[in-house]
Amino acid sequence: MNELLNGAQMRAIEQQCIDSNVASGLELMERAGRGVVEAIFETWPELLLANHRALVLCGPGNNGGDGFVIARLLHQSGWKVDVYLLGDPNALPRDARETYEKWTALGAVTPLNGDAIDGYAERFPDTKVVIDALFGTGLSRGFLQLGRVQDELNYWNSASKQGVTPHVVCVDVPSGLCADSGRYLGCEQENPFDHAIMANLTVTFHRMKLGHVLADGALACGKVVVKDIGCIQPDKMAGVAQQVQCDLRMIHQLSKAQSAHKYANGAALVLSGGFGKSGAARLAARAALRVGAGVVSLGVPSNAAAEVAAQITALMMVQIEDVDALNAALEDTRLRALCLGPGLGVLRARALLRGGWRESLAIVLDADALTAFSAAPDDLFAQLTQRCVLTPHMGEFRALFPDIAAKLEGKASTGPAYSRIDAVRDASQRAGCMVLLKGPDTVIADQSGACKVHSASGPRSAPWLASAGSGDVLAGLITGLLARGLTPMDAASTAAFLHVECALEVGPGLIAEDLPEALPNVLQRLFSQV
Repeated sequence: MNELLNGAQMRAIEQQCIDSNVASGLELMERAGRGVVEAIFETWPELLLANHRALVLCGPGNNGGDGFVIARLLHQSGWKVDVYLLGDPNALPRDARETYEKWTALGAVTPLNGDAIDGYAERFPDTKVVIDALFGTGLSRGFLQLGRVQDELNYWNSASKQGVTPHVVCVDVPSGLCADSGRYLGCEQENPFDHAIMANLTVTFHRMKLGHVLADGALACGKVVVKDIGCIQPDKMAGVAQQVQCDLRMIHQLSKAQSAHKYANGAALVLSGGFGKSGAARLAARAALRVGAGVVSLGVPSNAAAEVAAQITALMMVQIEDVDALNAALEDTRLRALCLGPGLGVLRARALLRGGWRESLAIVLDADALTAFSAAPDDLFAQLTQRCVLTPHMGEFRALFPDIAAKLEGKASTGPAYSRIDAVRDASQRAGCMVLLKGPDTVIADQSGACKVHSASGPRSAPWLASAGSGDVLAGLITGLLARGLTPMDAASTAAFLHVECALEVGPGLIAEDLPEALPNVLQRLFSQV
C-alpha cells in the first residue's frame, strides 16, 4: 500500500477495472462518494451526533460526479445540503450526469459563477462541512481562478485549524493542485496558498497520489485518507514511485547479529576537512557508527589530527593528506563505504575526488564534494559508479543540474507539471548513479527509474531538522547502512526514515549532535516491532 501513483496511472487502473467488469464507472463513483462520507465521520465523529448543513461544490467532470453522490448521502442522513455546479449540467460526463440527476430528484443545484457564494458563511453559519469536488487528478489547465470561492474556502480552512467549523474536505486533491507534482497550476502568486484551495481533509481512492506528498501538496492536502473503491492494481506497473515508510524487512536486517567480528558488520571511511573544519565529518562518522557499521574511521589531514583525536573515542582515525594516501587506505578490501564532502573543503574535495576506485566500494558524496564540481559537473559524473549516492539539497542540485532545476522551478502552467520525481530521475540518469534530493519531500531515484519519496509532513513533520549539520548526519547514516551491506536504494530510504525518526524522538530544540544519540532508542523501539 505504499505506492504513489500519478493521475494517468490511476485513470488506467480505473479503466482496467471497468473494462474487466470488476465495476462500472458509476459504481466506482458511488463507492468514492461513500468513501468521502465515511472519512468525514471517521475524522470528526462528533458530526454523527446531530444533523448539520453542508456545502458541496461540484465541477464539470467526474470529480463533480463524486460530489453529487456525497450530497445525496449526506441528505439521506438528514443533513441540509447546498449544491453548486461549475459549468453546464448537460456537458457532464455520462456517469456524473447520472449522479447529478439522482441529486436533483432530492434538491436544487445552483450555478457556481462569479460571486455565487459571496457571503455564504455569514448567511449559513451552521455549515459544518464544505466539499471541494471541483477538479481532481485529471486537471491539466492553468490554475483555477475562483476568486471569492477561494477566499471563502480559505477563510473556513483557517477557522477549522483553530477548532472552528466548517471543515474543508477535498475530493482526491484540492482543486487547482497538480496530482502529479503537488504544484498549483498557473498560479503566479509568490505564495500560492494566498489564493489556493486548501484542505483540512483530503480523501483519495485506491492509492495516494504523488501530489499529496510533493511540493505544496503536503501542506495543501491536510490529512490524507485513502479509501478502497475495489480497483485491482497490476503487480508490476511501470513508473510507480513508492512512499518511504517503516520497512520492517530492513529493520529486521539491522537487528540481526551478523557476526561477533566488527568487520563483518562493515567498515566505513569518512574524510574530514582541515583544522577547525572537522565537525561535519565527525557528525557523519558518528551516525555511521551508531547505525551499526562495525568500524568507522575518519580520514584526517595532519593539521586537524590533534583536533580530531581530542574529540573521538569509538571512532578511529587515519591520516589522509592527499589522493595517494586515500588510495592506499582504500586498498583495504574490508572497507565497504566511503563518505566525502561534509566539512571537507572545496579544494580538498577536488583533490581527493579522482575516481578509479573499485566497483564494490559504495560512495556517498555530499556538501563540498558536490560544490567542488559545480562549475564542471560532467567532470564529477565521469568519476562515478553505480554504487555512488549523491545527496544534494536544492542549492547543490541547482549547481550540478542547472537545466533540470530550471525546469523544476519554472512556472507550472499546465498539467501534469514537471515534478521533483521527474527532476531526480533525470538527474540520476545523467549522473549514472543514485541521487537523493533533500527536503521535506525527500526524493530518491536511481538510474533505472526506481524512485522513493520520504514525506516529512503531517505527523512526521520535523521542521527543527533545518539545523546546521543535520544533512551531515543523513550522509553518515547512508554511509553506515551501505557499509552494513544494504543496497544504495535501501540504504538511502532507510536512512531518510531513521533521520526523521530521530528528529521526532528529540523534538524541538534539536541540534545535529542529538540525532546519532537518539538512534539507540529509535532502533530499540523499531526492533520490538519486528
